[in-house]
Order: sequence, then C-alpha cells, then structure tokens
Amino acid sequence: MENSLIDVVVSVRRVTKVTKGGKRFAFSAFVVSGDKNGNVGFALGKSREVSIAIAKATARARKNMVEIPLRGSTIAYPVQGKHGSSRVTIRSAYKGTGVIAGGASRAIMEALGIKDVLAKTLGSRNQQNVAKATLNALSKLRSASHMARLRGKTVEQLIKGSHVSAE
Repeated sequence: MENSLIDVVVSVRRVTKVTKGGKRFAFSAFVVSGDKNGNVGFALGKSREVSIAIAKATARARKNMVEIPLRGSTIAYPVQGKHGSSRVTIRSAYKGTGVIAGGASRAIMEALGIKDVLAKTLGSRNQQNVAKATLNALSKLRSASHMARLRGKTVEQLIKGSHVSAE
C-alpha cells in the first residue's frame, strides 16, 4: 500500500529567526498525500533542511488521511467549504472535463483520484487555509449507501425515480 501513495509538495517556504548572533534559516513544507482512490491527507513539516521538512510533512500527511466517497471520477453533488476567510466551491463535472482547480485544491483533487471536477476558491488564497477549506467541503460528501442507512432505506429506494444509477 505504501508504494501506491502519491505525495504532492504544495509549497516550501524559507522562514527566518533573528537572534542576537544573526539570522537562523529554517524551512516549512506543505505536503498533500493520497492514494488516488478516495483517501487524502495533508500536513506541514518544519526543519533546518528542505528534505527533512518534506519528509516530516509527508509522514504526517500519511498519518492524517481521511476517506472521501467518490462517484466514478468525480463527486456526487456540489459542496462548499470554508476555513478562516477562504471559501471553496466544488462541483462535479462531465467525463473528460479534467481538474479545473488551482493551488492546494488541485493537489488535493489529484491525490484523491478525482479526474473531473470544477473548484473555485474565494476570499483568502492562503494555501493552507484553502486546503483546509477544500477538505472541509469534501468531508460533507456522503455515499449513497451511507445516506440510505441514515434514512432506513435501501439504495434502490433512495434513487428510485432518479436519473442516477446505483453505484
């Protein structure tokens, strides 16, 4: 399973601590990890060296993975999420549309394995807040079997009369 995970480095920033003796440089890395099959996680790693910061972030991202229900290569219905002043709207798209999203949202979609989706970021463009807002939106998704269980029905009863087939 470990080798099937993909890691996307969203950003690496150099941070400075000013001391009496001069400046001390360190690095902060923001990484998104996923298995392209509905599981995704992200994390921040900090260290004096870039490679160690990325390794720390990758290890934390793999620990903090969450499962997102998908419908084929897209999502089942439109969702919105927010974190801080970042807002993200995510909509499903027709097959062949591709991932129309930017920055951290795009990295999360690709790590999840979503191939056709439209995402729009509003408000703050801070990459960490956008990633958290995107995950907030995606966590609102529910699978058909989960919704049927909540309502005490079967999936067939739930989608009866709908134009959607049971998946």
